[in-house]
Amino acid sequence: MKENLIYDVGLHRGEDSDFYLRKGFRVVGFEANPELIANAKIRFQDALELRRLCLIEGAIAPDTAGRKIVFYTSPSNSVFGTIKADWVQRNEMRGYPSERIEVDRVDIVEIYRLYGIPFFLKIDIEGVDRLVLEKLKAFDERPQYVSLESEKVDFDRLVEELDLLKSLGYAKFRLVQQKSIPGTKIKTRTLDGRPFEYVFESHSSGPFGEDVPLPWLTYDEVLEQYKMVFRQYKYFGDYSLVRKMPELAQKVIHKLYRMRTGHKGPLPGWFDTHASL
Repeated sequence: MKENLIYDVGLHRGEDSDFYLRKGFRVVGFEANPELIANAKIRFQDALELRRLCLIEGAIAPDTAGRKIVFYTSPSNSVFGTIKADWVQRNEMRGYPSERIEVDRVDIVEIYRLYGIPFFLKIDIEGVDRLVLEKLKAFDERPQYVSLESEKVDFDRLVEELDLLKSLGYAKFRLVQQKSIPGTKIKTRTLDGRPFEYVFESHSSGPFGEDVPLPWLTYDEVLEQYKMVFRQYKYFGDYSLVRKMPELAQKVIHKLYRMRTGHKGPLPGWFDTHASL
């Protein structure tokens, strides 16, 4: 494991890579959308020239998918780019149509071999997160910390994600509500010990490792928390009856729910699972 290296799997506009670079890490960033890659080359020109950032262009996909991959961009909401047709349907149901393009397939195993196992592995690639984790089985080393966007529709799949993390040697877990991250400030330190403050951008995944201001949980504890989260998904999630109602009706129901339960966070928002060896 390379303790000064982070993989940003799902670079988007570099919201997370900017934070990692400012902390002093080297970063390998993965992005399939050519427009976002072009933007990153401008935003991170200095880091690229200094070789503190390497960009991997293309879509991570199974070995059987071939050299070229169909990738669906979402022009009105670029975070929804995916290779998964069922995710395209979900996004279109929410009012975000997609456009089909063709990109190179990225072999994540080759990247692990070429650049090494990172200290932190952040994964957010809309439906293919588990594949990035599963390919770690080919190696003896593991990242110290991992985060991935957790399943929010099928509870059995969520359990499979946690079981995969557990099988890879991860024993400590956190649920991190992602909708509340943008605009928050962190006081932290760089790799060489210098203090600095950082305000997280829109679409940022936020802090990682010991910078996350939440206690670590056991497997059983995090599973119990996810049971509560999925109850909220049932009432307020993408496929809920409430989501199909007019916007005014949704606001009234949200207000009544908060009054009755005392809930103060997003409804339902979405979560990343963080894990540590």
